Amino acid sequence: MHCQECGKRPATLHFTKIVNGEKTEFHICETCAREKGELIPGTSGGFSIHSLLSGLLDYTPGSHAHGTKAPENLRCEECGLTYSQFSKLGRFGCSSCYKYFNDRLDPLFKRVHGNTVHVGKVPKRVGGHIQIKRKLDDLRRELQYRIHQEEFEEAAALRDQIRELEKNISEE
Repeated sequence: MHCQECGKRPATLHFTKIVNGEKTEFHICETCAREKGELIPGTSGGFSIHSLLSGLLDYTPGSHAHGTKAPENLRCEECGLTYSQFSKLGRFGCSSCYKYFNDRLDPLFKRVHGNTVHVGKVPKRVGGHIQIKRKLDDLRRELQYRIHQEEFEEAAALRDQIRELEKNISEE
């Protein structure tokens, strides 16, 4: 696919803009994107996913959560990667980095994905147990809501459903 602006170079950036409910897609090359000002915030002309992740980390020295080390002091003890290096690279040095940077990851995942728990599809063949656990979680949330709303008859019915599902899980 060629750039919709110049028609010469291959389109490497694909934008979807939604303005007042109207969706517009356009495909442009990096050169035209720079000229139009369609740059990814926080990047210096580059369009890599690592640069995008770096911008999402929103790393500012001195701003840190209660009880955690400042980002510049965080370091993976296995590979030696610092949080500052991670924020620039956009990728970890080893699997232990997840453990050492854990306090910083949950807010990032919430910003990027809207949640810290996977709620996507589960394969039917192997997901029976997972489906039941999800159903239980949903029923427990509904139960709490019904109790809060003082709808005790509905809450009792939900309690019974939960008990039945838990019994089925323990039998398997």
